[in-house]
Amino acid sequence: MTAPLGYGAQPRAPYATDPDKSVGRLVPEPESPTRTPFQRDRDRIIHSTAFRRLKHKTQVFVYHEGDHFRTRLTHTIEVSQIARSLARALRLDEDLAECLALAHDLGHTPFGHEGEDVMDVCMAPHGGFDHNAQSLRIVTLLERRYAEFDGLNLSWETLEGLVKHNGPLTEADGTPLGKFAKTGLPFAIRQHALKQDLRLDTWPSAEAQAAAIADDIAYDAHDLDDGLRAGLLSLDQLGEVPFFADILAEVDARYPGLEEARRIHEIVRRSITRMVEDVIGEAVRRLERLAPQSVEDIRRAGEPVVTFSPTMTAREREVKSFLFANLYRHESVLAVRREVAAVVRELFAAYMGDPGKMPEEWRRGLDEADADRRARRVCDFIAGMTDRFAIEEHARLFDHTPDLG
Repeated sequence: MTAPLGYGAQPRAPYATDPDKSVGRLVPEPESPTRTPFQRDRDRIIHSTAFRRLKHKTQVFVYHEGDHFRTRLTHTIEVSQIARSLARALRLDEDLAECLALAHDLGHTPFGHEGEDVMDVCMAPHGGFDHNAQSLRIVTLLERRYAEFDGLNLSWETLEGLVKHNGPLTEADGTPLGKFAKTGLPFAIRQHALKQDLRLDTWPSAEAQAAAIADDIAYDAHDLDDGLRAGLLSLDQLGEVPFFADILAEVDARYPGLEEARRIHEIVRRSITRMVEDVIGEAVRRLERLAPQSVEDIRRAGEPVVTFSPTMTAREREVKSFLFANLYRHESVLAVRREVAAVVRELFAAYMGDPGKMPEEWRRGLDEADADRRARRVCDFIAGMTDRFAIEEHARLFDHTPDLG
């Protein structure tokens, strides 16, 4: 196998996903004369309402805290850039990798992972909540823009990568794996499986794996950046983490006396570069060993092929542990998380108690609905909210809305 090509036009590798051999769409449509199926999927995602709402959904800091902090939308754009870079280097289909990166967070609730955690607790008696499954629900059902179908009617390969970009969800016999071993598969995935087989027991395409590892790279580096700029982390603390300590020493040796803002940027960009180059190197080694001749060989490999090396895996775990302890668990972040958790929890209780408090299009048909159906409708409504709209709705219904400003 030849080394990855860094620039210019590249022949697609035999293990890449070929858009000309796409399985197709759940609802058949004429092919576009100007775009591949994956380019068409990407465009539908970008034009979706759910994608636009990411502009006002939390990454780490709630929207009011500053114009330069990442939102879920800017994070998504950064993930897509890294995913395309990986796909280009490994001769994969760049459009599919980009498409999956752009779609990966569509199902996130307002207020980041805190909102997701609260929603999962609220929905525990009714099938639970998982943002990845909610992304599937959005693109297959909740987006209502087209005359002939609900959702976006994306290609099979895009749906497959969206659902299992982190790996297989079940054993060959259908037994759920990993975090779903105890709870079972999320509601949206179980419902969709009745209509379409996404082969939940295999690994996804290399493009989906590229999008998944790009997500890790992006939020490790950019959450660090936001934490430093917010003053919740200090450059001195980075010396506690070997990965960052090496980069900090390298920057300071090359640019002594560099102003702090540029120093931070050098650390962040070098972090991304090191991780990206590590993934490319490890992927090349794994691909040479596996010698896959088709995307099916990737699915049946029994392990990921686009991933960190063992050394970088250990370093990246240290990075995550550092961010968890010093940023995500910082008291100022936790204080906001407690307040927004109450907002989501109380909105859920209010709408469950009286669906009439939701807009007419959301409460329609719920008069005779059982608790599970009512809860899923309420969940869909809240999960689609931006941070700002959730606060406005809470203020409309309650007289004790937290002042997050």
